[in-house]
Amino acid sequence: MKFTLSWLKEHLETDATLEAICERLTSIGLEVEDVDDKAAYKPFVIAKILTAEKHPQADKLKVLSVDAGDGKPVQVVCGAPNARAGLVGAFARPGMYVPGIDVTLGVGTIRGVESHGMMCSEKELNISDDHNGIIDLPEDAPVGTSFASYAGLDDPVIEINLTPNRPDCTSVYGIARDLAASGLGTLKTRPAPSFAVEGETPVKVTLDLGADTHLCPGFALRLVRGVKNGPSPRWMQQRLLAIGLRPINALVDITNYMTFDQGRPLHVFDAAKVAGNLTVRRAAEGETVLALDTREYTLSPANVVIADDNGVESIGGIMGGEHSGCDANTTDVLIESALWDPMNIAKSGRGLGIITDARYRFERGIDPEYMVPGLERATELVLELCGGTAAKADVVGYAGYTPKVVDFPFAEVKRLTGLEVSTQESREILTRLGFVISGTGERVQVSVPSWRPDVDGKADLVEEVMRIHGVDAIKAKPLPAKGSVNGRILTTLQIRTRAAKRALASRGMLEAVTWSFIPKAEAELFGGGSPQLALANPIAADMSDMRPSLLPGLLTAAQRNADKGYGDVALFEVSGTYESDLPSGQRRVAGGVRRGTATLAGAGRLWSNATKGGGKPVDVFDAKADAIAVLEACGLPMANVQFEAGGPAWYHPGRSGTIKLGPKVVLGHFGEFHPKTLDALDVSGALAGFEIYLDAMPEPKKKATRTKPALDLSAFQAVKRDFAFVVDRAVEAGAIQRAATGADRKLITGVSVFDVFEGAALGEGRKSVAIEVTIQPVDKTLTDEDFDALTKKIVANVEKTTGGTLRA
Repeated sequence: MKFTLSWLKEHLETDATLEAICERLTSIGLEVEDVDDKAAYKPFVIAKILTAEKHPQADKLKVLSVDAGDGKPVQVVCGAPNARAGLVGAFARPGMYVPGIDVTLGVGTIRGVESHGMMCSEKELNISDDHNGIIDLPEDAPVGTSFASYAGLDDPVIEINLTPNRPDCTSVYGIARDLAASGLGTLKTRPAPSFAVEGETPVKVTLDLGADTHLCPGFALRLVRGVKNGPSPRWMQQRLLAIGLRPINALVDITNYMTFDQGRPLHVFDAAKVAGNLTVRRAAEGETVLALDTREYTLSPANVVIADDNGVESIGGIMGGEHSGCDANTTDVLIESALWDPMNIAKSGRGLGIITDARYRFERGIDPEYMVPGLERATELVLELCGGTAAKADVVGYAGYTPKVVDFPFAEVKRLTGLEVSTQESREILTRLGFVISGTGERVQVSVPSWRPDVDGKADLVEEVMRIHGVDAIKAKPLPAKGSVNGRILTTLQIRTRAAKRALASRGMLEAVTWSFIPKAEAELFGGGSPQLALANPIAADMSDMRPSLLPGLLTAAQRNADKGYGDVALFEVSGTYESDLPSGQRRVAGGVRRGTATLAGAGRLWSNATKGGGKPVDVFDAKADAIAVLEACGLPMANVQFEAGGPAWYHPGRSGTIKLGPKVVLGHFGEFHPKTLDALDVSGALAGFEIYLDAMPEPKKKATRTKPALDLSAFQAVKRDFAFVVDRAVEAGAIQRAATGADRKLITGVSVFDVFEGAALGEGRKSVAIEVTIQPVDKTLTDEDFDALTKKIVANVEKTTGGTLRA
């Protein structure tokens, strides 16, 4: 919401400075987002043309001698047809920025003649679209003084970030009312419009909505005959331009001005273009209208329209039709002021893809009691600016406003905010804001004014008292300490989410936040795409389905980085994926992708990679290491984790793996990606990734009361023994490790693979896997007999489990 300082002061009697007004706006909940002090206009000065001679080399150019008030005339080359000796206008010196043409001036040479500046047109200063000549001021305009001050262009523009629950402040008047209630000045009251009325409005209005009368609770229409629709006055044009609106003509500008000044959207019909009477109805399926934005819209019964005998003339509350719009030939005008259902306006505007200032206000809710007074004020402006004769207004459907009444105990202010606000001050604040209080004592009945549809209950009234009293009066207090130092605050899933993020960040990966919505083709590629997960109203065509995996977003993010020259990237995300539309179908997943040479050892052109051809490309083992890091960070006992070859279809079948906890619980997948997957995503390069399902991990067991110290080291020396087993080539090394560990879980604390060998000496389809077993005595030093017995158990367990034999 934008407005100028002078516009605000037309409704607010105050001596407060711009800074004080902005500070107060923010403190009462109308956050000031920007202030444009019009500094760009300040350097322009009023100057007088002393002489205007024909350019020696160009028929359409003139060489001017310009007095800018400093007694030193300067030479300027000008092509304006109205440039003449004695003209007083706006002058820009070299070095100044001209906003209308987006140019910073310099000393130039035009057809062999030097030019030291520019005499400006209104278009060049963004005042209007007029570029037929340079600005022509009255002869008594003070030469050498600021043009911006003289023309009123130095009026600061304030922009506030208006929240959706404050429709009462979608107008300059409403903002002034709030500031006055806060004590920053006095609200000015305008006399009620008064003008002569002659005859009836011949065009009648019918509300043909059946039982859905809420779609248009009221409609007011008035005919004004004999208007002259020329340009609107300069003061109105300047205000509209200041807030980014283009002046069109007086009638249209009046409706735009009323929208921002009073928060009352209106529409004007050229009465000569309206056939018969007007009907407010639902649109027919497939009915079309050419709107004022020159686009044709196809309508449905979900849209409410204003129609005449020719068809649709306006999309109610959103945009008028081009056919019945007002132009320079309009002599009789119908002014419409109506009420529309906020929900229907929001749905229609969104469905049609139309964003207008009228829709913005109607979908938030406007003051129903101002429907007729708004029409009266608009009529007054039309008569004042365009002349004509007003007919009697035709008002249909409006049943009046019944205020909401809230039972309000003043003690709620203290209970909800902690503020010590007296009952008397609370009464005064609510009264200044327009609320009507009935009753005495500490509990009263409060009637809500018609312009505050956002106020429903006690908490809303407390908020009103709080923001006017001063939010900054609330003292900061720390949260109360829990009774136990070890008291649990976060859930297990929250703890694991944090742990996973820290673990992956410590491995050199960067956190990414990708969209939860992906194209349907990508969703199907990663096991999703079911109809239950298709969005009913996607924000874009390529964001149609809820994601079944984090990997599509991470892969495309890695490719975007590569396209910008950052090919070696490691990205991770811990977020939700969706398997169904049920709560149980939403999963918490930690996923990551490495690209190029972004391995843990280092990426790109490092000296340590010089002998590796510029760096080792990422592979399945980098993804596996990242996945294991997540599992370990989440506190999962790795002794129970199993790794199986192969993963989902989007991974490379020979370079991927599945992580399980036992035979049934799948913890995640990792690996390099299938070439078809990369082609479908238009992604290239060495890529490996993983996904770990944090919600698949079992809840940690409650720890029993410890009787031993946390650091419980054995007093005996650990011993390492090597074994080599000959097994079938299909046997996984992990199976050998698990079999060796299972021989004696109390003594054997670690098993690692240090060599794999294949050769003709072993036989066709056979391989040798060498493992190192760490044996940690606990109760005593082991004897040779103890080691021999343990060795036999290890060999027997591996042979039984894998079918292998101890290599000689």
